[in-house]
Amino acid sequence: MTRVAAIDCGTNSIRLLVADVDPGTGELVDLDRRMTIVRLGQGVDRTGRLAPEALERTFAACRDYAAIIKEHGAERLRFVATSASRDAENRDEFVRGVMDILGVEPEVVTGDQEAEFSFTGATKELVGREDLHRPYLVVDIGGGSTEFVVGEERVRAARSVDVGCVRMTERHLVRDGVVCDPPSAERIAAMRADIEAALDLAEETVPLREAKTLVGLAGSVTTISAIAQDLPEYDSARIHHSRITHDRVRRITEWLLHSTHAERAAVPSMHPGRVDVIAAGALVLLAIMERIGAEEVVVSEHDILDGIAFQVAEDAEAGRRSD
Repeated sequence: MTRVAAIDCGTNSIRLLVADVDPGTGELVDLDRRMTIVRLGQGVDRTGRLAPEALERTFAACRDYAAIIKEHGAERLRFVATSASRDAENRDEFVRGVMDILGVEPEVVTGDQEAEFSFTGATKELVGREDLHRPYLVVDIGGGSTEFVVGEERVRAARSVDVGCVRMTERHLVRDGVVCDPPSAERIAAMRADIEAALDLAEETVPLREAKTLVGLAGSVTTISAIAQDLPEYDSARIHHSRITHDRVRRITEWLLHSTHAERAAVPSMHPGRVDVIAAGALVLLAIMERIGAEEVVVSEHDILDGIAFQVAEDAEAGRRSD
């Protein structure tokens, strides 16, 4: 087992995984897994730049994570940055700050690389399950982008499109700097049209409708699972590999789109940082399910973080062999 650390810095959140990994058997044992909402992508769709306050929130989380990584004695660390930092004009400022705090350069990965990590993390433990048929469609609904990956043991096709819960919220559900509460039917229709156009783009590359099993990743999907199960608090063990029917996703999405901020915030499993963006994330998931005719979605807590950790462990093992 190799002790590694992986950090995934997205548009809405930054997440850490410290784990013992055996890349040969696919075994991964969590030592510490946590998430901090930092909203790094705050306003980036409008301004093209990372906001100073968003950078500072992200750097504060990095300082916390550096202490945790040191405490566990991880052998290697890999920091992967996704949509918001990929798009921003001032991403060099972000890179310098991360290097100063963690000692590694954040890798601003392409959408295809992001998809590969997500697919590996989500499906490595599903192989051999007789109740889940291949090919898998892994859908990672992030803050700024959504990754679509179809494959069996390995990725066959992948595409990243610029539709995510934060980007859709800021583009369609914000008026005068405040999230509409609830939004008008016209705003919802415009958001749905944007999502459908993104699905058209994804289908140019990825055969979405060939999938036999839909696997959903990231906070929007896991939060919908928690709501569907009426959990008294967020419970990763009960969420991981839960299944949500299309009808349940549709009803939850309709409620989220027509609820108030206070009603969403009162959901016990809802992270405060997701209250204003969860409705958009739910609509993305619903549109995907309806596009491919999925009767259910299998929810995974293992995603890009786990894929990064597997890759770090494999690289460490390869390095030891070459020595």
